[in-house]
Amino acid sequence: QVQLAESGGGLVQAGDSLRLSCVASGRPFSRYATAWFRQAPGKERQFVSAVTWSGNTKYYADSVKGRFTISRDDTKNTVYLQMNLLKTEDTAVYYCADGRETPDWYSYYRREDPYEHWGQGTQVTVSS
Repeated sequence: QVQLAESGGGLVQAGDSLRLSCVASGRPFSRYATAWFRQAPGKERQFVSAVTWSGNTKYYADSVKGRFTISRDDTKNTVYLQMNLLKTEDTAVYYCADGRETPDWYSYYRREDPYEHWGQGTQVTVSS
């Protein structure tokens, strides 16, 4: 059974940095892409960033482009989200998710339905 576990959230001030980690376990040998989503209070969950199985292709929401960096270390079964220059509007619960990297994934990676497995989330709070 595949499990994803996020960590690294916390309370920081605007302008600070955080690095989130997503560790996967129990995943069969297959091409899985991994994404980060976030959900702020009272809002729908939204796409933040995604990385392909190879790590060669990365996608970002416009709101985080230039500030966040996604990366993966397959020796540790871990995907990271480095978040710099945090803003109060980045406050949310951050979730990692993974799904098979099919041709369709490249068209729908911003949506939730391509992703099979989800973590429990980690809270990020940015104060002004």
